[in-house]
Amino acid sequence: MLSTNEWRARDLVGLADLAASGAVSRREILQTAIREIEALNPGLNAVILTRFEEALDALDDSATERFAGMPYLIKDLHAPVRGMPLSNGSERFKGTVFDFDSTTVARLRAAGFGLLGRTASPEFGLSVATESAAYGITRNPWNPDHGAGGSSGGAGAAVASGMLPAAHATDSAGSIRIPAAFNGLVGLKPTRGLNAFGPHRGDPNNGLSHENAVTRTVRDTAAILDITAGPDAGCPYFTPRPETPFETLIERPPEGLRIGFVTTRFDGGAVHPESRAAVERTARLLADLGHDVQEQRPDFDSEALTKAMIRLLMGSLAGLFAGMPMGSDANLHGFEPMTREAIWFSQRTSLGEHLSRAAEINRHVRQLAGYFERFDILLTPASNGPAPVHGVLRMDHDDLDGFLEKLFEISPFTAAFNASGQPAMVLPVHQTPEGLPIGVQLVGRFAEDALVLRLAAQMERASDWQTLAPLR
Repeated sequence: MLSTNEWRARDLVGLADLAASGAVSRREILQTAIREIEALNPGLNAVILTRFEEALDALDDSATERFAGMPYLIKDLHAPVRGMPLSNGSERFKGTVFDFDSTTVARLRAAGFGLLGRTASPEFGLSVATESAAYGITRNPWNPDHGAGGSSGGAGAAVASGMLPAAHATDSAGSIRIPAAFNGLVGLKPTRGLNAFGPHRGDPNNGLSHENAVTRTVRDTAAILDITAGPDAGCPYFTPRPETPFETLIERPPEGLRIGFVTTRFDGGAVHPESRAAVERTARLLADLGHDVQEQRPDFDSEALTKAMIRLLMGSLAGLFAGMPMGSDANLHGFEPMTREAIWFSQRTSLGEHLSRAAEINRHVRQLAGYFERFDILLTPASNGPAPVHGVLRMDHDDLDGFLEKLFEISPFTAAFNASGQPAMVLPVHQTPEGLPIGVQLVGRFAEDALVLRLAAQMERASDWQTLAPLR
């Protein structure tokens, strides 16, 4: 097996290249990941279910797939894996097993990845803090007193701690990008429909929900997207992938982009000084790289869009609990109080209200889109400051409006681009004086994921990002 230092020195592509060279076997790579998970997870609680023996048994040492034997973890949310329990972060659904793989999982499996288990998520992914009654608190590897973000907090903590170089993640309002920001990682929410949703989902949450990964390097994000992108049979819509692989495209640095940036919230309100500093620092780098960089806020009602979007998202829960009597504690047994409130909200939402919110989102998104007629890229903070301490977003109370207000105080920049469906990518550009990661977000035009990735790769080459937390 690789030593810990050898392990931490390589990203996913680097490990695959090492295996292809014959310097180490694919089984040894998978065994090294298992060793690191066993060593690090007790202090972080990032991995809530393991299938080590199954992954080793499934490995074919003679396999020729590039990523055969490369370790991977699947998030415990909306991602069926044949034979692997899926609880959606809920005590009520512990032990639920599906007899099929989602399209994304099937593509990862076909590429040879060793599926080692599941990472923690808050119940139904409703929070940007991964703290659940079912599995407890997931801790940030940079400082265990702070959260790992959500809802892909387990994935973020696993990758940033060095358990493995990349992990599956999902995003309905920032759930890839917030953990990437709080753990010092790369996290791309792709354009709507670039990655397939099926076969169990068609148009997830009115197109608000996305699936991809958190990684330590831009090239790993590109390589994984090359595996997972593309329509599946029966999909209601899709975004075409480029003919050239993303991993090849990122070798071509973009030139002369028009980049707008914001150092405040979209409504002009102040943000945490370290988040502002991260944007200003990044704007200077982009200007040095030859791009036309201007401070300019998009002109749209971000508060109205976010409120409509999150209520449309919660209203979609009604479809999961059809036929359940309204307000019945007995039927909601096993759910956390905040989850019950969200379900009750969905049940109280009329069809007219639900459809009117979709129409309202469209109006705001059309206005937001005008910004990208003038700019190729929008640069924003990834979050309002570093990861908060545990307990800030508790789900053991019934104040839904108060909970949402806190959530969007922490994360005011991500949800708008779930509504618009645009590619949005978080990069680990900065740290606080206390050593907590601070990220920025790059947003591109619809279907221009390749441009966002190319710019991110250009920035990565010009930077010295820290994507691994120090060993403790």
